[in-house]
Amino acid sequence: MDGAQPAAQTRAPTPPQAAAPAATPLLHARGVHAWYGSSHVLHGVDLDIGEREAVGLLGRNGMGKSTLIRSLLGHVRQREGQIRLRGQDVSRAAPHEMARSGIAYVPEGRGVFPNLTTRENLVMAARPGIDGRREWTLERVLALFPRLGARFGHLGMQLSGGEQQMVAIGRALMTNPQLMILDEATEGLAPLVVNEIWNVIAKIRADGIATLVVDRDYRRVAAHADRLVVLQKGRVVLAGNARELADAPALAQQLGV
Repeated sequence: MDGAQPAAQTRAPTPPQAAAPAATPLLHARGVHAWYGSSHVLHGVDLDIGEREAVGLLGRNGMGKSTLIRSLLGHVRQREGQIRLRGQDVSRAAPHEMARSGIAYVPEGRGVFPNLTTRENLVMAARPGIDGRREWTLERVLALFPRLGARFGHLGMQLSGGEQQMVAIGRALMTNPQLMILDEATEGLAPLVVNEIWNVIAKIRADGIATLVVDRDYRRVAAHADRLVVLQKGRVVLAGNARELADAPALAQQLGV
């Protein structure tokens, strides 16, 4: 763990988990614990994401979803556990190292720079993928989000919430990632924009980019995922095939719906 661990911490039993993909996972996390000060937030979380696989991360508010994402990306200082990316140990990698490792992150709140134009927000991240791929160019992003073409010279602060989310997704795509993580993908967006974002997520999945998606609409998440993982109080309490779990009473019970 980076940083001092609070005294007298206990370890939870190994939580239930879906079977790992047949091939070596793109991302493989085992026994992830995380703390904010003396608050123990994650309790031994296991997570696998395979090549080209879509995983939905679900749970009620405050159950550790964003903390898990931030721990995987190196943003949480007090953490322990093993994280492997393409078989390489990245458990202690810094956030900037994870950002250059083929993982793209669309954070909750979007993270658009308010004083940069739409164009500047997009091109600042442009680079080939770790395998040299340059499939996601500015032109392709604008084709995916035509609305941004009309907002090209607008500052980030002048964009609507939906437009900012389009910029955030487009910026992430321009890193040509192998794995894309979207935290609260459609939070606070108008229904028409929500539909557009889900259509884009489907296209990203079809393009072969692995995805980890957090969203409150568990049915939409299930429709765009291969597997679902549910957190409760920092532990995995339910995991499995998305189609099988989508209408399962256990899923609705865990999510309080």
